[in-house]
Amino acid sequence: MDKIYANTPFDEIPWNFKSPPAALVDLIGSAKVKPCKTIDLGCGAGNYAIYLASQGFEVTGIDISSIAIKIAKENAKKKGIKCNFVVANVLDDSFEVKEKFDFAFEWELLHHVFPEQRRIYVENVHKLLVPGGNYLSVCFSEEDKGFSGSGKWRVTDLGTILYFSSEHELRDLFEPYFNIRELKTVVIRGRPESHFSNYFFMEKRSRLSP
Repeated sequence: MDKIYANTPFDEIPWNFKSPPAALVDLIGSAKVKPCKTIDLGCGAGNYAIYLASQGFEVTGIDISSIAIKIAKENAKKKGIKCNFVVANVLDDSFEVKEKFDFAFEWELLHHVFPEQRRIYVENVHKLLVPGGNYLSVCFSEEDKGFSGSGKWRVTDLGTILYFSSEHELRDLFEPYFNIRELKTVVIRGRPESHFSNYFFMEKRSRLSP
């Protein structure tokens, strides 16, 4: 990811948009999530974290890319918005962020996480949340025809490999840890085209399912 942020113009990075996505704006506007302590997983250049902070949220953004975090800090400073940005890998067994949050979200991150890594990822997200905390996950659906059209594994023009998920496999992944409150297919913008994505809005289970 450092290579992408270092060598690719910002307006050519597929996930880098300055304005927040409509589905996130709608979630906040509906008051399903009110201003609270929030973590943005895979925050990139920090645009969505900065948006939430401008709406009264206390936001920490994390990303595996140190260059992305540097850019995010600069963006927040330019806008006069207070955010906390940290370099961290949510796939580590010894995940570095020890705080607890009311709301966790990832936008276009999970399709970068391969199936064999997803259990650790979801367990770490679960640990990050307070009892009853909310979690939003939005990732590419296998129903989408972008990036060469079909199959679970697809290669982008940047050389990244993405995994396109089914609704069924995501249910199996999330349900031991979270109560699913809302599930739908949404269209999210991208470059060069928009994509069908799985939208899961969830609440942390107080007790894990077997």
